[in-house]
Amino acid sequence: MDRTAQLTSRARPAAHSAVYEADVTTHSQHAPPSLHVRAAEVLEANWTGASTVPSRGLYPHQWSWDSAFIAIGLRHLSPLRAQTELETLLSAQWGDGRIPHIVFNPSVPLDAYFPSPDFWRSSTAGRAAGAPRTVQTSGIVQPPVHALAVWLVHQADPGLSRARGFLSRAYPRLAAWHRYLLHRRDLGGGGLASVVHPWEQGMDNSPCWDAPLSRVTPAPARSFRRADLHHGAAEDRPTDLDYGRYVRLASEYRDAGYRDGLGGSCGAGVGEFAVEDPSFNALLIASEHALARIARELGATGTARHARAERLTGALVERLWDPAEGMFFCRDVVGGALVPERGVSGLVPLILPTLPRDIAAALVRTARGPHFGVGGAARLVPSYDLLGEAFDPHRYWRGPAWFNTGWLVERGLRQHGERAHADALRTALLETAGTSDFAEYVDPYTGEACGALGFGWTAALTLDLLHQPQQPGGDITTVFGMGDMSDMCNMSDMGELSDKGGERA
Repeated sequence: MDRTAQLTSRARPAAHSAVYEADVTTHSQHAPPSLHVRAAEVLEANWTGASTVPSRGLYPHQWSWDSAFIAIGLRHLSPLRAQTELETLLSAQWGDGRIPHIVFNPSVPLDAYFPSPDFWRSSTAGRAAGAPRTVQTSGIVQPPVHALAVWLVHQADPGLSRARGFLSRAYPRLAAWHRYLLHRRDLGGGGLASVVHPWEQGMDNSPCWDAPLSRVTPAPARSFRRADLHHGAAEDRPTDLDYGRYVRLASEYRDAGYRDGLGGSCGAGVGEFAVEDPSFNALLIASEHALARIARELGATGTARHARAERLTGALVERLWDPAEGMFFCRDVVGGALVPERGVSGLVPLILPTLPRDIAAALVRTARGPHFGVGGAARLVPSYDLLGEAFDPHRYWRGPAWFNTGWLVERGLRQHGERAHADALRTALLETAGTSDFAEYVDPYTGEACGALGFGWTAALTLDLLHQPQQPGGDITTVFGMGDMSDMCNMSDMGELSDKGGERA
């Protein structure tokens, strides 16, 4: 019996104590379930047998970055199930290296979610890009948290991981994924990956997309049917106008065979929307460091990957940092300028331990200042500028607090020695997760639940926060191999592993 089963079994309460922290209320017949048990129950309820859905109603399939965050928490309950979660996702990878943002469950009715498999037509429209034939997926991607998740899951039970060949099977797929982003998605020519749809960045409805999206002619409202409005209040969801633009971008990318490039080059479908996002690229950098650790575990040095991560960090600062505003901004690749909207994405680079010290200090000041109010006016980290004209505490990514971005900021604060602020944010995240019934997102001031309840990554990251050591950096310091950074002067790294195509990633 794995730990998930132990935690959710009412018949064997004695099994619970082995996985509790000392300060977590144990589950008994005379006390309500602990936060730990409740979070485990959410993950058990959302488990499909091969992966975990974000929520049974609103999101009934497998989502890419959701599964990465879910695996990070699930490793504390069942390392085997966490490995399976990631393996299921990676098995749907396309031949060109992309990991799709949705892997569709064929047993779910088509009308349960839009855009459904018949919209994306991955096996036909994506044939030239190597879309799998045996499973239906979307054709766009999501933030590359996967190598970070794979490494953390490996660390949860290295013996099991080695016995199953978990890292040796995951590495070439992760290397191909990063190669796709670094080569096919460097649309701005400055070394950073671009997103070609707001859904790819994950913060779908952020005001950071308003200006780039304004160029896009929306699809007619009558041409699509929104299933999301059956599960959430219309005032909390994207408007029909914005949704029409999302549909237009996705359909044009599909109709161009999911080819990448700007200005119609090589018949590409990317022309009106391409954005370099700080969070997307910070997570790519974190995952490059994680890939270096995986390479070392498999017998290579990992030096070239650490060096690549440092070059990407330099590009991130050069292209997206605004010293006057003290934060990172998105860059509109088509228009060429930074987008002057403060989204939580601009705080996520705090997770990078090699970020220049003055930049990290400025980011901490911005996070704690009036625009985000962390530790002050706001209970949790808002997804958008508290003082921005577009701020809405309940509308999807235009102000509400999300648990994955809160987790990233908490890890970042701890990474840079801000222990007291990290501890306060951790406490607020745990309390709000419990009182909101593990909501998808919450009002950043009050913690009022919004969106779906029993949300996968909220429960998973609650488990991770309950388990993580509270010293600076916690588990994440080991990802970046700080003890190995002196090796970076050796740039040749002739022992580096290659990806499944034989080309160095």
